[in-house]
Amino acid sequence: MFGMGLTKERSEYVPLLGREKEIDLFVSCLKAYEDLGQRHILAFEGTMGSGKSHLLTELAYLGQAAGHTVVALELLEVNVRQSFSAVSTLVARALGLQDCENCSDKQRVLRTELRGAIEESSYCLLNDSFLVQFPVSDKVREMCEMQRKAELCSTWVKVLEKVIGGEFGIFVIDNAHFIDPASWSLMSRALRNVSHFMVMSLAPGYVRMESFCKAAAGNATSQEITCLHLDELKPSAVVQKVCQALGVVSIARDLARFLIQRSSGIPYYCEELLRWLRCNDMLLFRTRRRGVKAEDNWESLITSAAEASALAATSSSGVGNDGRVCVVRPDVNLENTVLPATLKEIVLAQLDQIKPLKRMLLKFAAVIGPVFTTQLLSHILPTGFRHKMNCLLDMLVHDNILKWLKNPEVPEGVQDPPTGPATSPEAESSAERPSPSKKTAEQQSGVLAFCVPLLREAAYELWPERQRVVLHRKCAAFLEQHAHKCKSCSQGDFVAFHRFAATSPQDGGSCQGPADQGDSRSWEALVLAGERLKRDRTRATEGAADALQQQQAFPEEDVGAAGWFLAKSEQTAELPSETKGQHNGARSCECKAIVESVLVPLARHYMAMGDAARAFYYLLECAAAYLHVSNSYMALLKLNEAEVLRNSLEKKADGNGRACFEEATFFSLKGEVCCRMGHAKLAKKMIREALRLLRRPFPRTSVGAFVKSQVEKLPCAAFAARRASSLPQEARRKRLAWLLRQSCCLSLLEHLFSREGTSSGRTFSRLAARMKANTDRAADAYQAADSQHRRS
Repeated sequence: MFGMGLTKERSEYVPLLGREKEIDLFVSCLKAYEDLGQRHILAFEGTMGSGKSHLLTELAYLGQAAGHTVVALELLEVNVRQSFSAVSTLVARALGLQDCENCSDKQRVLRTELRGAIEESSYCLLNDSFLVQFPVSDKVREMCEMQRKAELCSTWVKVLEKVIGGEFGIFVIDNAHFIDPASWSLMSRALRNVSHFMVMSLAPGYVRMESFCKAAAGNATSQEITCLHLDELKPSAVVQKVCQALGVVSIARDLARFLIQRSSGIPYYCEELLRWLRCNDMLLFRTRRRGVKAEDNWESLITSAAEASALAATSSSGVGNDGRVCVVRPDVNLENTVLPATLKEIVLAQLDQIKPLKRMLLKFAAVIGPVFTTQLLSHILPTGFRHKMNCLLDMLVHDNILKWLKNPEVPEGVQDPPTGPATSPEAESSAERPSPSKKTAEQQSGVLAFCVPLLREAAYELWPERQRVVLHRKCAAFLEQHAHKCKSCSQGDFVAFHRFAATSPQDGGSCQGPADQGDSRSWEALVLAGERLKRDRTRATEGAADALQQQQAFPEEDVGAAGWFLAKSEQTAELPSETKGQHNGARSCECKAIVESVLVPLARHYMAMGDAARAFYYLLECAAAYLHVSNSYMALLKLNEAEVLRNSLEKKADGNGRACFEEATFFSLKGEVCCRMGHAKLAKKMIREALRLLRRPFPRTSVGAFVKSQVEKLPCAAFAARRASSLPQEARRKRLAWLLRQSCCLSLLEHLFSREGTSSGRTFSRLAARMKANTDRAADAYQAADSQHRRS
């Protein structure tokens, strides 16, 4: 009847996280109110879910702990449509009328508390507001309608002055933007005349919020009103909040990244995402015990990586302590999860407020991903819609729905937001022109990002399934033109000659040479997009780790990840690689960006299309690319995704060359990751399996090694050269892919056995070196034949 108090409950055992600045401001204002009697309104403004109600509950508790009486109420949307609703609720809760059992009790309380504040004849004016039955006085009965309204307002002001300026202490109003106009008119008059301390929460977009902002900025009232915007929670606070909710000492890095990015630091979003993950059984809880040796298999390696990369709630809980750790189930891909219904409803309401044309453009951009280039967006847009693209993009940027990304290496004046058509045919020809023409050319390589990740996901889910698949196919066709290494790394596949060993009807675009495809502006835009995606991926958890004093944080960018597991960097310092000698950190290598903006999205697009084979292909390319740029952790994650996908694929005959090569590449990449992470035994097992699938088996016994060494001594170079020249180009390149993959595996085996320091280790190392030398000679013959064919 008289509203309700604050609905959020405060936990005695869990502190409010990430709101230290707001709490300090409240304490300082309360001190001034106690010592000097300074009247003050402290207003906290924040979007839905930003934690306003939790903050006010904490502040109400602190006020009570300081010895003050706290009158707290929460308003609803219905209150804004009822005159005097807010003031009647505030006065009723201050006087305790909600606890009165009948009308006579309420009348007795009103007479007692308001004695001397209003005249006896005016009590009847409060009948409708408090549902009481004071007799109508002759004075009121003789009044006309306008006089009665004026007298009612005057009476309310006196009541408010008595209640707010009396001994009732601190007033806390949640959802103060729902104060009705009549109540606010009375409150503003009363608050000017009495000493008071009031704390409110407000949401943007309401008239009441705008009036508070103007009052806080005005010279006359700026000392009495403080309006503070609630910022998003910092990554460290999100990690602490999740650890508290789950009752664990740390959470996996990929889980932390997912919650930080998707929630955008909004507490309610984080809570709903976490609740949804738990309800769908996507999380695992493990007890971490230091010093206990795990089994030497791939599943244990995944688990160890997740646990060792976990971010702890506090620095003390992450180092050297046992305890429960929360990780994501190995078969769960967080990037493919759908929005919880509660959040989807909120975001869809925001989308409904966007004009149809802008909403349609957002839907197309949502298919691409959180960061997109104007070239790719233009590629998937209907022809008749493209000329409107840049104008709509600028409006969406102005509305803070999208944001332009700048290249940090280029002055900002060169990369202003586009104002001309994004697909202008003059883009190439104007590349060298200075002044305005060059500026226009630069605009063709625009890169944008969604300001709110959940908005993109909601827009994406608006597409019907059939149209969604068509758009994913268009995105894949565009990106496949750029699915290769950068110029400084020879522009080939990350798995050497991969496209020739895995041909299919869908590969038409990807089987052409990368140098002949795409254009430099599309490449530059994709590099900028990739740098942003990589920065977003790493900065989220790096911010949490930095704030938590870098406790046991797994380095995503590692030169040799064995140093993480074994604290012995020399174990991987000389690790061989198929790309060794090509990738030089001193050069301007762009592969780190390309894997984020091209290869990872390609795997996602093909998964959305239902093409598991092509998705598996690009997951292998992703893993190889991450190894190429010395990021073993991300390679491990991509191989885990590939394993889940592989288990869902239909079994194919061993005679299928594509299946054998893909399987062999899968095991060889797993072997390389194991090698980099110091799991030599598991690495040898994986690489041996890869060589078996590549029809180049490696012996397991000393006798087998002796026999194999004698076979390898037989001359075969001339035969390889003759066979290479007789094969057609496609078959020759396919064979070359097999040979280069064999060479990579043998190089890894030579490295692993050479570090054993035993007689058998030296024997196997020499055998691997001899087999590699013969394989390299055969590969050279095939490459020479291919070069001769191209020249002719």
